[in-house]
Amino acid sequence: MACSGENACRVAECTAHRSREQKRSEGGLVDGVLGGEESNSGAEAQKAAVSAEAFATAVAALASRQDPEVARKTAEFLTEQSTLLKVQTRHARAEHAFFEAERGPRLLALRLRVGFQIFLVLFATVIGAGLAIITYQAVQSHSVVVDSFNVPPSLTADGLNGQVLAAGLLDVLTRIQTANKSSVEHRNLSNAWTNEISIDVPETGISMRQLERMIKTRFGHDQHIEGDLVKTAGGLVLTVRGNGVSPMSFTGDAGALDKLLLRAGEYVYSQSQPGLWTAYLSNNDRNDEAIGFAQGAYNTVSSAERPFVLNYWANAITAKGGEGAMAEALPLWRETIRLKPDFWIGYNNVMFALANLGDEQGVLRVGEQLLQAAGGRPGHACEDLYLNYDTLLWDVQTLRAAEIADIESSGGIGTVTAASGSENLAVAQGDVWMHEPQSASLRLKTTPVDPKNLPDVAASAMVRALLAEDAGDFGAAAMEWDAVTLAYANATVFAVNLQNTCWAFVPYEKSGQPAKADAAFKAVGKLTFADCFRFRGDVLDLRGDWTGAQQRYVKTVKLAPSLPAGYYSWGVALARHGDLAGAVAKLKDANERGPHWADPLKIWGDVLVRQGNRSDALSKYNEALKYAPNWTALQHARDSLGT
Repeated sequence: MACSGENACRVAECTAHRSREQKRSEGGLVDGVLGGEESNSGAEAQKAAVSAEAFATAVAALASRQDPEVARKTAEFLTEQSTLLKVQTRHARAEHAFFEAERGPRLLALRLRVGFQIFLVLFATVIGAGLAIITYQAVQSHSVVVDSFNVPPSLTADGLNGQVLAAGLLDVLTRIQTANKSSVEHRNLSNAWTNEISIDVPETGISMRQLERMIKTRFGHDQHIEGDLVKTAGGLVLTVRGNGVSPMSFTGDAGALDKLLLRAGEYVYSQSQPGLWTAYLSNNDRNDEAIGFAQGAYNTVSSAERPFVLNYWANAITAKGGEGAMAEALPLWRETIRLKPDFWIGYNNVMFALANLGDEQGVLRVGEQLLQAAGGRPGHACEDLYLNYDTLLWDVQTLRAAEIADIESSGGIGTVTAASGSENLAVAQGDVWMHEPQSASLRLKTTPVDPKNLPDVAASAMVRALLAEDAGDFGAAAMEWDAVTLAYANATVFAVNLQNTCWAFVPYEKSGQPAKADAAFKAVGKLTFADCFRFRGDVLDLRGDWTGAQQRYVKTVKLAPSLPAGYYSWGVALARHGDLAGAVAKLKDANERGPHWADPLKIWGDVLVRQGNRSDALSKYNEALKYAPNWTALQHARDSLGT
């Protein structure tokens, strides 16, 4: 602006300066109240008040020299501003004190709110994970589930309701499954209404158990069994049905409900688990029923069930026995492996059939197939399934350990040698072969044998015969072989392990009963067992027919070149005839094919002692002790050479 005189220009300059200072002061006041941190608001307001007072004093002094009225008004204005700032300072300090007092509760409230939100997230996650688990289990479920039956009011008045009836059927199914000693994996059996104690799902009113049922019904593969019971003039009619189970009615007297439930339970079990039902029939000597059921059901069962049906169909054929039983069962067992290459018990049964049909070389081939398919030993297949393989290779220590483990894992019963007698008796036989007669005798005493159980009778008599022969009492051994021969007159016993009778040749011959030795040889017929040929060679040698004996030994090793037994008997015979070099060669062959068999090593050591090679003999004795550590004669032979 233009100035007309000195005083006017000074007043204008002062006014402009005052306006600038006022704006600065007002901006500072606003910034002091709204800007910065809340904790410093009181200090900023106090600074603003002090600055305003100083500014008011300076302006008033300057204005009083120019215009007293302006000075007065300016002073009044600045005084009012100073008062306002003091009030604002007090309010700011009060607010700060209140904030400090409320800091703890506010932080607690904030933490509670965040914690509650986290809890809700975790709760939702748990519920979601639970539903996912239930859904997965439902999809994987393949159980037999018994639902409540329909029962008319006239029967419920007597206490017979739907749950009681269904529980009775469940008891029958459970007893059948418990009695089934099959090594096949069993399905689960459960009531549909068990475990009714439940946890309510929030805001739904539906229990977790009910929710699980709905999901299983929608996504599961369970076989639900239901039915009804009605009373007619002729008695009771019990009907069962379900998915995978065609409706079937059973009629009986009013007091025959238990029989009706048994018939219905067997029907349900056969329809829902045909493989296990065939096993149940076979294991309970209902062989004709097992064969008939398997023949009729095979083409209708699922592909997963067919190997099991075939397996127990073949088991029933061999359990029924008779000439040609093994030849009839073998193709069924072979088919189980073709359908299911990891059907381990199928390999064992094929080896069992081949061993009884005289194709012992074939047993070793199938054993090698099992080894490869199972990924070696130990592998996917149980060790006791190599029973026939280990027997022919004379790996007695491994064989016995597998049998003992099988017995311990199956309630003291065993699962693989029922057709040949109790598995505990098979272990006793292994005790004899490992030259532990005390262990074998104790096992005989602690194994009850039912005289009506001919496989057990034959197996126990064979163990006693081997013990007597080991003690040099061939007369007692021959008497026990008479009992074995009598048991083998039964079709069931005759069908399995016929080669066992070959062990009777030498005891009969040494006890002065050559006719019985010849009869036992003829009983084998055209079957080609290595033991029969090698023991026949021993008999011919005892009769002075060394040429004929050697021909039998040659035939034995040609028949089964991978088995050690023929080479062993030949080597022992050569040693008897003074051909020590030839004996060593055959005993070496036997050891190469049966490296875990102690007998060839022991006889090899004996021959080396006769040759004057005590150092190598000691080595053979020590190696033999790894596989027969309790063989007394072997220990004495080793000790006689020193250490």
